[in-house]
Amino acid sequence: MGNLYQLYIIKRKLENILLFPLILLGRLLALLFPLKKYYTKFLFFPFYHTGGAEKVHAKIANIYGGEKTIIFFTKKNTDTNFFEAFRESGATINDISAYTDNKFIYFVNIIFRGIISGYINHQKPSFVFNGQCNFAYKISPWIRSTIPQLELIHSFNSFSWIRPAYLAFITKTIMIAEKRIDDHLQQYFSIGIPHSFKNNIVFIPNYTYVPNHIVKPFKEKLQVLFVGRNSPEKRIHLIAAIAKHCIKNSLPVSFNLVGIDNKNLETANLFVHGLVTKEQQLTDYYKVADIVLITSDTEGFPMAIMEGMAYSCVPISTPVGDVPYRITNGENGYVFSSITDEDKIVNEAVVFFTNLLSNTLRLQLQANAHSYANNNFSEAIFEKKYMQLAESIGK
Repeated sequence: MGNLYQLYIIKRKLENILLFPLILLGRLLALLFPLKKYYTKFLFFPFYHTGGAEKVHAKIANIYGGEKTIIFFTKKNTDTNFFEAFRESGATINDISAYTDNKFIYFVNIIFRGIISGYINHQKPSFVFNGQCNFAYKISPWIRSTIPQLELIHSFNSFSWIRPAYLAFITKTIMIAEKRIDDHLQQYFSIGIPHSFKNNIVFIPNYTYVPNHIVKPFKEKLQVLFVGRNSPEKRIHLIAAIAKHCIKNSLPVSFNLVGIDNKNLETANLFVHGLVTKEQQLTDYYKVADIVLITSDTEGFPMAIMEGMAYSCVPISTPVGDVPYRITNGENGYVFSSITDEDKIVNEAVVFFTNLLSNTLRLQLQANAHSYANNNFSEAIFEKKYMQLAESIGK
């Protein structure tokens, strides 16, 4: 696979030759219908609907926002949950998904690549920010080389195989997980991406609000919380199996699933609460929970763990993504010994819960989890690193 990178480059160059007439048309339209004001930052995100990535993107928008920032959304949304959070940035917001996310008029997407890159080249902003947005990759070759381009990568996924053809145009790559950096460096090596691109990677973990440490009184039942979607990689069936195993072993443990709508999962000790869109509602769940549980078979570093630790919950998780880098067994949480052995996960969960029935140990791990969150995931640290990155590219 060593020469695969060169094939990516050749494919991109051939495509650009074919697309050039429509790009040129877009450039002409940009001249005829210019933006009404000058912007120093252009930000691109796919969505503003409900999602962990969107929450992070909204925070970045607020860091880089202001009246001289413009944001483009390029994909159709399923809801508007985070739209207001983006609007609070003070930036100009343009949802162009009607033109860029319609397969029946795909040629319009290409014309818009010419329009938007034309705007950028004419205005010469401080930088362009790509929040894991396919459209932003596609316009990157058409942007002046003197304009810095930043990209944010949340995980090793389909974008990891889109971006190689455009790496030459990216000034800095932000990655949120050390494991995902390792995954991408392995990819670089395997397909022949030049080693020098490694130097462009910047590690900035995601953030969460970290309140003061909450000392949680011992309750009749340990409160276990799951927050997330009912998507296959989350393996909700494992949580249900763990809950049944707790009943079998007479363990006083209660499970609350937030973001899950399947009432058929409910048992005597497992409760389903559906989608929660209000921040305070979610906060209330974290405040009363003793444990935050992750049974996924793939993750970067789950936002639910960060949020749970911030609210003094003990994380218990499969060893996915950055979890083994950040959670130490018996110190600030517990990590299952396997990702794939589901029986082992269920049995180990029972052991971990049994350990945490000790009030002294549970309180100590909750305090350690909160301390780790405060030292690693705070908004202040996140904001500082993103501002330093903007300054480091000389603008």
